Amino acid sequence: MPNPFNQQVIEEFRANHGQVGGYFEGARLLLLTTTGSRTGTPHTTPVGYLPDGGERVLVIASAGGAPGHPDWFRNLVANPRATVEDGLFTYEAEAVVLERAERDRAFARAVEADPGWAEYQAKTDRVIPVVALRPIPQDGPPNMNAGSIAEHLQAAHGAFRRELALIREEFKESGTALGAQLRVNCLTLCQGLHNHHTGEGLGLFPLLADRHPELAPTLDRLGQEHEQIAELLERLRGVLADAEQAEPGRVLAQVEHLTAALEAHLTYEEEQLIPLLTPVGDPGGLR
Repeated sequence: MPNPFNQQVIEEFRANHGQVGGYFEGARLLLLTTTGSRTGTPHTTPVGYLPDGGERVLVIASAGGAPGHPDWFRNLVANPRATVEDGLFTYEAEAVVLERAERDRAFARAVEADPGWAEYQAKTDRVIPVVALRPIPQDGPPNMNAGSIAEHLQAAHGAFRRELALIREEFKESGTALGAQLRVNCLTLCQGLHNHHTGEGLGLFPLLADRHPELAPTLDRLGQEHEQIAELLERLRGVLADAEQAEPGRVLAQVEHLTAALEAHLTYEEEQLIPLLTPVGDPGGLR
């Protein structure tokens, strides 16, 4: 059983699709369920994470700079399979403890983004481990943490809004050079938006078109907006890839442009589609 503080965070996280207040407000947070190294029982812990590009995320076993590793890390060493909840999905992951140069590069990125990690390292004689969590492929659709398509869509939109707000704040604190971790955060966001829109274009929109032929003009507009946002994502990737162009002010301008276009798109999509995705009497179905 988690301690009372963690239990409160876990309940709030699950109730609000990953959004919590208090100490973790505004942080990138996931729930990590490991198998106890001595007891064999599951233990769930709220853990901050860093994007690592693609689907892999990194968690750092700092324990606030304590002399010993946190329990969740010892559990992963004994059994490197874990369950991850990110607010939108629950999935099984393989945990890999990064070694030597790879660990040092990842930890340096973390310190560059938040000097607090260096303060934790300075408090302890142990080398603070960095662990990569990689989703294990599974058959069938992903396990969504939502009771309906509408709930999942709104949760996904909320996650993108929060991530964009967080990235904009990180730019304000970045100084005159674009940090490596901030670059990864931007690229991970780009990939996430691409995947989300691809899924809508291949799955949700055709389903709605079949059920609601009168929705054709709306779906056409949403498809065109997907293309416009894809162009903005490509511009952002291009600026990030150009060493001469990738200074914080220039990249932030692209992020702000993307934010404005995406917010307009998400709002229109919610106004048009949410009523059709939440039929009365069948919260998990489709009107």
